[in-house]
Amino acid sequence: MNQTNTEPTLAALTFDLSREPVQTDAGANPFKLVVDPVMRIKLRRALFEMIENHDQELARYVSEGSLALDSYKEYIELFARSLRETMSTTEGITYLLEYCGFEVNKDDINLNPETRWKVER
Repeated sequence: MNQTNTEPTLAALTFDLSREPVQTDAGANPFKLVVDPVMRIKLRRALFEMIENHDQELARYVSEGSLALDSYKEYIELFARSLRETMSTTEGITYLLEYCGFEVNKDDINLNPETRWKVER
């Protein structure tokens, strides 16, 4: 009997990143923001830049002697704390939004958005 594979698979898609995507309202349709591959790439780049900045700053503090580290574990803990503190501020969220091409008033940023899980019945 000839069986075909009916398992879903993920395929790599190519996108032209040299052109800017159409600007959208950051709060208009969250579903599109989640699945839009160009927006996801921009967000990953913004996060990478933020991670690089935090890494460089920690390295600078250590090299200047103003921050002592006893282990890689401690470095990772401080690194995670630094990122968490940045991401819990309007400045951190504003950075990500602006990097992704949005202009949002800082007063409109929700630091505690509700996660609305859909429950199947």
